[in-house]
Amino acid sequence: MSWGTELWDQFDNLEKHTQWGIDILEKYIKFVKERTEIELSYAKQLRNLAKKYQPKKNSKEEEEYRYTACKAFLSTLNEMNDYAGQHEVISENMTSNITVELARYVQELKQERKSYFHDGRKAQQHIEICWKQLESSKRRFERDCKEADRAQQYFEKMDADINVTKADVEKARQQAQVRHQMAEDSKADYSSILQKFNHEQHEYYHTHIPNIFQKIQEMEERRIVRIGDSMKTYAEVDRQVIPIIGKCLDEIVKAAESIDQKNDSQLVIEAYKSGFEPPGDIEFEDYTQPMKRTVSDNSLSNSRGEGKPELKFGGKSKGKLWPFIKKNKSPKQQKEPLSHRFNEFMTSKPKIHCFRSLKRGLSLKLGATPEDFSNLPPEQRRKKLQQKVDELNKEIQKEMDQRDAITKMKDVYLKNPQMGDPASLDHKLTEVSQNIEKLRLESQKFEAWLAEVEGRLPARSEQARRQSGMFDAQNPATVNNCAQDRESPDGSYTEEQSQEGEVKVLATDFDDEFDEEEPLPAIGTCKALYTFEGQNEGTISVVEGETLYVIEEDKGDGWTRIRRNEDEEGYVPTSYVEVYLDKNAKGAKTYI
Repeated sequence: MSWGTELWDQFDNLEKHTQWGIDILEKYIKFVKERTEIELSYAKQLRNLAKKYQPKKNSKEEEEYRYTACKAFLSTLNEMNDYAGQHEVISENMTSNITVELARYVQELKQERKSYFHDGRKAQQHIEICWKQLESSKRRFERDCKEADRAQQYFEKMDADINVTKADVEKARQQAQVRHQMAEDSKADYSSILQKFNHEQHEYYHTHIPNIFQKIQEMEERRIVRIGDSMKTYAEVDRQVIPIIGKCLDEIVKAAESIDQKNDSQLVIEAYKSGFEPPGDIEFEDYTQPMKRTVSDNSLSNSRGEGKPELKFGGKSKGKLWPFIKKNKSPKQQKEPLSHRFNEFMTSKPKIHCFRSLKRGLSLKLGATPEDFSNLPPEQRRKKLQQKVDELNKEIQKEMDQRDAITKMKDVYLKNPQMGDPASLDHKLTEVSQNIEKLRLESQKFEAWLAEVEGRLPARSEQARRQSGMFDAQNPATVNNCAQDRESPDGSYTEEQSQEGEVKVLATDFDDEFDEEEPLPAIGTCKALYTFEGQNEGTISVVEGETLYVIEEDKGDGWTRIRRNEDEEGYVPTSYVEVYLDKNAKGAKTYI
């Protein structure tokens, strides 16, 4: 069926219909565009959601992701990112393959439609002009015929009248002939114009209009096919990402199936196991006996002076002090005056280390962590020490690799002097070797502590104490005198003093030992913004641009404590330096 033959007289309706078709196409474009915006918004919200629940770096949340359930959740968050990416792909493909293409096609369609209807209107105008010409010639022919008829009647009237002169009759006859000739000319002109109009009209209704309407029909059918193809593309864009989305969902299911409740339970044990044994039964103490009551091994009183103390972590160890049970007050303990206890503390060499334990406890309250992790239960302390040893070994290996690389470079310079001066690497090689030696000493110190915790050594050796900076190297006779420290479940130390292990020293020696402190660790670095001349006692001079170590932050007094090397440290105005704190070392500033 052709619009040219069936709808030859529906020019205006076809014009409205084709405009409606373009409106439908533009409506579909708007629909797809809004769908792409929804996809982008959905993808953005999914990404923000996944980011919101990602573990924060260097936080407690990051440690929680050791558990398989948390790992599965983290995998789910990562897959949600990929899932969101597929929705972004949907939006991009719909925009490029549908929205942009259809918008371009609509502009072309409007131009084509405008051209066809312009040709149709032009044909209409031409046939209307022909019709007007025909009407004009017809009216002129009609008028001339009437004038010729009146002239003929007038001539016949004059010819019949005997009173009229012959000249008047002849004049009337000539006038009738002129009118008759004009009528004949109008007739011929009308006939010619009529034939021409009929030809133009036939061409209009059987050639021009059918051709134009046929093109409009083809244009409209192409529009319909195009919108159908776009709908197929719309579905295909979604179908293309279904396998990838399915893969994301499969990965989420796989992550969920990887959850191991037994493994998570074991991790809880490893995280919180203290290494202590539960306390034993408390024996019955009979108060009905007149004799002095005995103190059981498992009673929670102090057994000072009843034998040589031993380093144990079990619940049955003698004299173990628990934080939630008060010490039994036996008659023997009541007889010992407080002044005797204080004198014993002041004159006992092993007590020096124990007093440092008190210092360490004060540091913990202020937020610092002891270098040997003595604030932790044995099992947790062992894990921390092992982790520290592993880190130091990695650093040592890194420095050794650097030393090997510098050595090789030096050999190359020796063989090829034009490439560089071998002597220029000596300083760097010496610096790396010194770093290796420092790291090895540090590693040996932590290994000694680790050996002590694991029970490979009965107590700390003199060498380990010297490395930790907690013991005075000038008093070798006191080796292992403080090895009788015992850890309680809360991580603090308790003391058992034996009469055989006591060594009497002067109070001045105690003061010297107490004042000898381990150097404060660096908690960051700083860069000097201006030159400062440290002329007062306790200050240090710095040069603009110099980089130094920060060992203590500004506590509100406007001064920051810094170190240049092991022998040079002091205070500078905080406004003179730019401080870069190391988050991992935060808290070290509170060491006493």
